[in-house]
Amino acid sequence: MPIRWYGPANPEDPTYRHFERIVNLTLHAAVYAALNSSLWVVQELRHPWQHLGWLSLGWLALLLIHGGVVISLRPAREPNQTP
Repeated sequence: MPIRWYGPANPEDPTYRHFERIVNLTLHAAVYAALNSSLWVVQELRHPWQHLGWLSLGWLALLLIHGGVVISLRPAREPNQTP
């Protein structure tokens, strides 16, 4: 099921901005997974690349930082919402 926003697209709405950050994080993780796995397959099939491990770990660190930023910037709950 695709991620959808039901309601008006208001960039001033904190919930909408948080949703946008989550979508960006999801795209970041998808690109990381696709490119990283492809690079490892190519490395195993053709030519060893000694620095691929460092590239993968560095990119993973950036992905985790991105996730931390998304979590830290989430909007506060409204008092009438239930968990």
